[in-house]
Amino acid sequence: MIAVDSNVLVYSSRADSPWYQQADQVVTQLAESRSPWAIPWPCLYEFLSVVTNPRIYSPPTAMGHALLQLAGWLESPSLVLLAETAGFSRTLEEILKSSEVIGARVHDARIAALCHYHGVERLLTVDRDFSRFGHYMRTENPLLNRTA
Repeated sequence: MIAVDSNVLVYSSRADSPWYQQADQVVTQLAESRSPWAIPWPCLYEFLSVVTNPRIYSPPTAMGHALLQLAGWLESPSLVLLAETAGFSRTLEEILKSSEVIGARVHDARIAALCHYHGVERLLTVDRDFSRFGHYMRTENPLLNRTA
């Protein structure tokens, strides 16, 4: 299964992004495919916080529009939402200890742990920091079409 990180979701929803067309194409193909694809719940929250933030975008995406975008993704019948369930804490602890991350990178470890816990084989992301979790899953920058 392929999962999508928040940065790809952000770029796919902002027409003013230089990566809009590529990111939108990637997300649209996944959403229209019959093959399962995934979004970790924390990535959906991060998407909302980034696109509606006036410190990041001027003008920011209106919350109503951002929620409509989110609803569109949620309508994909092949989408799997990745969430913490019983037993997840052991996976998170293993990844935190083995990667030795601290501070803000704990968020990335949480995403990596969710992906690993749910059997994600590949995370589509622009964030190279995820390479530190390479022994748990592969990462790929879909905007460059190369594997990290």
